Amino acid sequence: MVKKSKKKSSISINLISKQKLEKLSSQEKLDFILKEIRQGKVLVLEQGLTPLEQTALIERTMAEIEEDAFTGIEMDGYLEDKATLFRRFFGVIRKPGLTVIGPADLIKTIKKDGNIIQTEIVAGQGV
Repeated sequence: MVKKSKKKSSISINLISKQKLEKLSSQEKLDFILKEIRQGKVLVLEQGLTPLEQTALIERTMAEIEEDAFTGIEMDGYLEDKATLFRRFFGVIRKPGLTVIGPADLIKTIKKDGNIIQTEIVAGQGV
């Protein structure tokens, strides 16, 4: 009699604190995020990336895409708070708040409105 192994297909979702990200330089953040995503993890960042960091992440991702190994990322988030007159006057950049980032073959944003980001995680494809 042959035993069938019950290999569980699972996806790791890491909730990353604002404090963890504040300790990292922009380059270190990108390295950390890409390393985690390449391992098939989905990240939920308490405080997202600046627009420049988002652009750099997308550029790096596009440069590193491999047809069978790394299909890219899916990313969505909210802005932290509304820009006040003071912030606009002094050019203070608003950082995104909660941000979800994951492998493009695992995560799909279904709907986003002012209060909810609905994301579907497709188990078994990237794991």
